[in-house]
Amino acid sequence: MSGFRFHDRAALFAALMAPFLVALALVPFRTALSATNEALIMVVTVVAVATSGTRAAGALAALSAAAWYDFFLTKPYRQFTISDRDEIQTAVLLLVVGLIVGQLAVRARTLHSAVVTDAAHLSSLRAAARLAEDGASPDAVVEHVRRELVGLLRLRGCRFEYGTLMGHRPRLEHDGSLWLRHGDRITEYTVWPPDVETELRVVGGGHYYGRFLLDPFPGRPLPPEEARLVAVSMAAQAGAALDTADLSHQA
Repeated sequence: MSGFRFHDRAALFAALMAPFLVALALVPFRTALSATNEALIMVVTVVAVATSGTRAAGALAALSAAAWYDFFLTKPYRQFTISDRDEIQTAVLLLVVGLIVGQLAVRARTLHSAVVTDAAHLSSLRAAARLAEDGASPDAVVEHVRRELVGLLRLRGCRFEYGTLMGHRPRLEHDGSLWLRHGDRITEYTVWPPDVETELRVVGGGHYYGRFLLDPFPGRPLPPEEARLVAVSMAAQAGAALDTADLSHQA
């Protein structure tokens, strides 16, 4: 089971159980608390689940919260029926507000994650550019990019190979897509191909200098397109460093 699937299942389990446990904990206080305060506590529970889970978990938490609010906190108790009209309205509002707020919480978490990821990608690109600007050797730039690619693309390994094009390997292209070209046959991948390294070519000044050979975990989904495009840009920085050194040597 992948980490992503485990997280999704854990979030769904929390969406079912967290509202149940909170409603159960409120039972001793249900005569002291107003229906509005009880509903607000349940909404906070939905937000907590949605913030750490998925859209499905947020929606499930809202449904669970409305159901257990009805069961434990409205008369007749321990029945999925409500006799008081005001409590019916409160339960409906709890469901609607829980659904809306839960989805907003998931959206906010997604946006925050995207901002953090973009900042990390920009930092990786700047670090490689800074090495070249500070006069680091091409080998140092290549090694830095190689290490960054492992984390960026979630690889189990990566190596750099100078100046050879042996064999037919899947290739990470400049637009972030992953293809295998063999004669007239073209295969596009949405997951890492099994039991074979993927090449990311390094070109500078129109000259081919080598390739990074990416060793992924077989069968895993490809990283997001943004990460793949950053990887291509970093390979281009390595190519520029190699080309500059080559031109300097020829001069």
